[in-house]
Amino acid sequence: MGVRQDAEGPREPAVRRAVAADVPAVCAFGATHVPPHYAPLIGAEAAAAQVRDWWGEDAIATAVADGLVVVAEEDGQVVGVAQRGRWGTDHVVWKLYVAPEHRGTGLGPRLLDALLSDLPADAERVLVEHFAGNARAGAFYEREGFTVDRVEPSPGGDPARAVVWRSRRSGG
Repeated sequence: MGVRQDAEGPREPAVRRAVAADVPAVCAFGATHVPPHYAPLIGAEAAAAQVRDWWGEDAIATAVADGLVVVAEEDGQVVGVAQRGRWGTDHVVWKLYVAPEHRGTGLGPRLLDALLSDLPADAERVLVEHFAGNARAGAFYEREGFTVDRVEPSPGGDPARAVVWRSRRSGG
């Protein structure tokens, strides 16, 4: 689908920091897009657990209140979400999702840039993690300058469920 057209020409989804009123839409976005994306990679039960554990209203509301979530919005609909946080002393991109019809349009890098623009000035690096079976995510993060830091084997031994941790200097 790509960039939309209107009377003034092409327009892109707006990328902005999420506000409290966005919480239901962000949760709905996760419930809609995470299961079909992850079920083929990690199974339906594990995909449902991702939504339950990471896209619930309390978790999203807290992250939004802390200024850690950005959204892409088009025609009043959330079409992309990114969230950052901390893992010990490291800054981490915990979520970066783009609706399927907007993939490949440059929206992912825009969300990532908006999310990382709020990192503290003293942040030296940023991490991201993804399942090894998610080759598309791996390729995206490589294009964005992230290199493999470590791989954590899956507790069940499934190589697709291994967690790949990547890092890059926070300046890109």
